[in-house]
Amino acid sequence: MPAAPEGPLLPLDAVVARTLPNGLRIRLLPERGAETVSYYTFFQVGSRNERLGATGISHLFEHMMFNGAAKYGPKEFDRVLEARGGTSNAYTSNDLTAYYEEFASDALPVVVDLESDRMRALALTPETLEQERAVVKEERRLRTENSIYGLLEEQLESLVFLAHPYRWPIIGWMDDIERIAREDCQAFFRTYYAPTNAAIYAVGDLDPDATLALLERSYGDIPKGPPVPPVAQGEPPQRGERRATVRHPAQAPAVLVGWRAPAARSPDAPVLDVLQACLAVGESSRLRRRLVQDLELAVSIHVGWGWRIDPGVFTVFAEVAPGARPERVERALFAELARVAERGVSPAEVRRAKRLLRSAVLHELSTHDGIAHALGQSEALLGDWREAGRALEHYAAVTPGAVRRAAAEHLDPTRRSVVWLEPGGAP
Repeated sequence: MPAAPEGPLLPLDAVVARTLPNGLRIRLLPERGAETVSYYTFFQVGSRNERLGATGISHLFEHMMFNGAAKYGPKEFDRVLEARGGTSNAYTSNDLTAYYEEFASDALPVVVDLESDRMRALALTPETLEQERAVVKEERRLRTENSIYGLLEEQLESLVFLAHPYRWPIIGWMDDIERIAREDCQAFFRTYYAPTNAAIYAVGDLDPDATLALLERSYGDIPKGPPVPPVAQGEPPQRGERRATVRHPAQAPAVLVGWRAPAARSPDAPVLDVLQACLAVGESSRLRRRLVQDLELAVSIHVGWGWRIDPGVFTVFAEVAPGARPERVERALFAELARVAERGVSPAEVRRAKRLLRSAVLHELSTHDGIAHALGQSEALLGDWREAGRALEHYAAVTPGAVRRAAAEHLDPTRRSVVWLEPGGAP
């Protein structure tokens, strides 16, 4: 008996979408199940928008945004929000920076006041810059310079990309973090944190008309910013395998392999999601069965694939098992990937992968926070917030033949980059 067709994932017709005269985009979705609201502010800026000499400024600015503005002083943002029972957080990626709050619906006016205050008049003092610079430098030491995966990922991205800004890390190079000046932050704020480069997504127990009026009053007088500079393109084609070795104190070798993969808007993006699940999600996935369970060459294996505005990276990371020879691990890994490219994966593997992806999508869209985030991510990466409701439709269209073709095309051995961790060297 054929499966019943998927119903709509989101009540997209209920989304109220407006753009204020100053360019600020607003998307509101009333969901009355619980008396809570999730509130996201997306700024279309990430490491992709940076320049050499100021790498890491997007992430540094994420920290700066919690240090006070015209109405609410330093450290007041979280104090005021928590006093109303709310929580906040933020993240920076290659392509965007997002700030989000979760709170009881009666705190919405306070949250809007807090967020509009820092978009209008963030305090960029020398003291807060030095304070957050020190925090980010310590974060870089912890997450990159003392992390096996962090070191390998940083080296890999600089191999995969020769010209595109994706080649430098989101957290930035240490010298650049130390070099960023207050004047750089002021220019960055005027350009990238202007309403024309921002969008608000609020989902939950809210009245759309009243909320829209509140947002217009709170944000409407913030001036437009200057045009956002175009992102440097022109990445040259890769004409052969690239390799590097990183020496670092470690218990065993590890390897990270990457291929330049298509942009989020490519029809192959959901196909590679399915391929990722077939290869390394769950104990019965291809690479875990072969390298970890059967051959006992690796203690863990992970496939990374995240959508980006421009062509990104599809990665495979393996930690070598005690006593295993690195060259044998590499041969076995590449042999299994070649087998997938030549023979494909079975219909059963594709069905399993689709079920895993379906579960992940449904889980995300089961909460106000997940819905707001999905709307924002879809508009930032795909250009349309409506794509948040079409994920299962895209996955349903993926066939075993499409997975085999994508593996053959995008995991071409002549276009891979390989970084090995060689244990040793001073800590």
